[in-house]
Amino acid sequence: MGARLRKAFSMERLIGLALIVGSVALYYSNPYPVQFIRSKTFDIYQQIKPREIPPPQGKPVTIIDLDENSLTEIGQWPWPRDVLAQMVQNLMQMGAGLVAFDVTFPEPDRMNPAGIADDIKGLDEETKNKLRAIPSNDEIFAGVIKKSRVVLGQTGYWEEREADAKAPPPIKKSIALKGAKGAPNPAVWLNEFPSLVRNVPIIEKYAAGHGIFTVIPERDGIIRRVPTMFKYGDDIYPALAVEMMRVAFGRPTIQVRYDAAGIQNIGIASKSQFPPNGLIIPTDANGRVWPYFSKSDKSKYVSARDVLSGTADPALIKGKLVIVGTSAAGLLDIRSTPVDAIIPGVEVHAQLIEAAMHNTYLSRPNYFNAAEMFLIIVGGLAMVVLVPWLGAKWTMMLFVVLAGSAGATSWFLFAGIDFQPFPELLPALAIKADGGLLFDAGFAIASILLLYTTLTYSGYAKEEAQRQQTRAAFSKYLSPDMVARVAENPGELKLGGDQREMTLLFCDVRGFTTISEQFDAVGLTALINKLLTPLTNVILDHNGTVDKYMGDCIMAFWNAPLDDEDHIYNGCISSLLMLAEMGPLNDRLEIEAKEEGRKHIPLKVGLGLNTGVCVVGNMGSDQRFDYSVLGDTVNLAARLEGQSKSYGMNVVLGPTTNAAVKDRLATIDLDFIQVKGKTEGTYIYGLMGDGEIKSNPEFINIQKMIHTALEAYQSQKFDEAAEMFKEIRVLGDAEHKPWKLDANLDVLCDLYDERIAEYKINPPAPDWDGVFIATTK
Repeated sequence: MGARLRKAFSMERLIGLALIVGSVALYYSNPYPVQFIRSKTFDIYQQIKPREIPPPQGKPVTIIDLDENSLTEIGQWPWPRDVLAQMVQNLMQMGAGLVAFDVTFPEPDRMNPAGIADDIKGLDEETKNKLRAIPSNDEIFAGVIKKSRVVLGQTGYWEEREADAKAPPPIKKSIALKGAKGAPNPAVWLNEFPSLVRNVPIIEKYAAGHGIFTVIPERDGIIRRVPTMFKYGDDIYPALAVEMMRVAFGRPTIQVRYDAAGIQNIGIASKSQFPPNGLIIPTDANGRVWPYFSKSDKSKYVSARDVLSGTADPALIKGKLVIVGTSAAGLLDIRSTPVDAIIPGVEVHAQLIEAAMHNTYLSRPNYFNAAEMFLIIVGGLAMVVLVPWLGAKWTMMLFVVLAGSAGATSWFLFAGIDFQPFPELLPALAIKADGGLLFDAGFAIASILLLYTTLTYSGYAKEEAQRQQTRAAFSKYLSPDMVARVAENPGELKLGGDQREMTLLFCDVRGFTTISEQFDAVGLTALINKLLTPLTNVILDHNGTVDKYMGDCIMAFWNAPLDDEDHIYNGCISSLLMLAEMGPLNDRLEIEAKEEGRKHIPLKVGLGLNTGVCVVGNMGSDQRFDYSVLGDTVNLAARLEGQSKSYGMNVVLGPTTNAAVKDRLATIDLDFIQVKGKTEGTYIYGLMGDGEIKSNPEFINIQKMIHTALEAYQSQKFDEAAEMFKEIRVLGDAEHKPWKLDANLDVLCDLYDERIAEYKINPPAPDWDGVFIATTK
């Protein structure tokens, strides 16, 4: 259970879960960088597919442009208000539905006759009185406003003004509230201005409506969301575009619907006025609407000079909501939208009205927040579960599908879909949706990608750490090439107890106690290193693994940690090559002994090899362990090495080892022995040389004679066996032996001569199976 829990909640998965929690927390806190990326994503959508510019008959707004040509011909702004009065009269005569001003008139007209009388020095009183008797431009403008449908603009100001303290409260409060029970006043969610720049009272009191034309760009300077109302003092006041629509529909108020979460929408026109559902504009919680912007439409602009001169096309004015504004750069009303880097601010109001009238504004329902958070959690959990399980490649394919699906959903929610593959044959297959919904898949995709990347890197780092650990662990036992194979293919390595057939080798120096007496500790260590280095290199060069060094003894094995199909042969060949290294090594040691003036004792080694099933893996404690091998096969290999000297052999093989190599290498029968610690007998064999020796006729003859002699011995034909061992002794002496090894058949013959002599005196039991019970290791 504990192991399963550790696997289910691995470090990578815990990191992944932490990242999911962090992503959800970041999404919920909604910092500016997240808002910025989200906004830019929606900007790209609008740039790819801006709102279509409606045909002329579908354009509800016309802009009277105080353009550069008008300023050049009529004069710098502000114009005399009798000129503006004439412009309003001309517009109403051409059938304008209403006229709105995207400018304010906060001060009396500087061209008022009474003002001129006071400003010009040297005028006599009679002339001054005549000038004062002339109606002011403000009065003329107010008279025209009174007879027309005019919406005056106001603008919020971010600092308190002394004029506001002296001015009467604003008039024409056209806001009606309809809130859920217990909801706070919606003013708490609105942009608030400390002061309000208004129009002179004589003009203000006759206007049909008053709207604030302030637009608030976002931190990158782009106007995306336009406020529909503002807070000033203790009251709420509508935006200019909203007030224009209220006046156009003749409604006394704008109804604001809200609940405890914020503002929901504003109602402007009834169902009968704007079928089928009335003109209801959804807003965000702060009362802002997200217009679906089109590219700037120059066809809705009419130059103010053309209106004044009477040359404007009446078709562009009749029945339209007319708004007076400017495209002149010098009047500082240039803005940026998602689809236009430069656009007159007055067109923002026009596009808001146009989008509302055509029901093509954008919206971002509150439940999208829950949906986007759900996508983060589900997609993140999928990565947490699948990356460690399936790996980076397959999970990347899943991520691509997930990201593609989320991105496509986001796009089609915005752009809409009209899919009708077979409209006449299979109308039921038609899929149609209007779009205009802003679903942010980008943050979720980025979060899932970060999660995928982190998990993939964590897995790679863990795997690399395992490789480093494997290299560090096995570099003591394996050749560099073998270490690289193990590190690059950890799947081939089973640690902690893998049962497999293996070949074990033990190598020990004979008479080492006598040799060690000639050296101090430092010299003895140097001698051991000189011995073990070439022998170890042979093992490593033939796919062997050095298990451990035990003083002058080497323990090695084959077929672990990587599979070796020819492990028995590789082990045997290694033993022959290790013996071959002893000659050059002794030559070097002899030279050193002479130089140091001490006696040289040649180093001789005995080896034992055995093959069988063992358990191999990391053995030890949690704090310290070694890659090692356990099993009866190991013990027998050690016993065989211990018997090598008794039989005059350099290398003694177990039965399984001999059976695997006897057709490729030169081996001879040695005995049927019960080694110390065992209860059963084991056939043992001597390794005499390589394939070349095996094919030598002299060796073949000796091999057969030894086999026959042992059969006679084990059949209790002791006289016959004794005669054969005499002949073997002659054939195996230094002059006749075909092998190059230091194996001595005299020792083997002496051993059997002694046994035969003993058995002649004390015969074994009639049912004796030929086993010899060893009393030493």
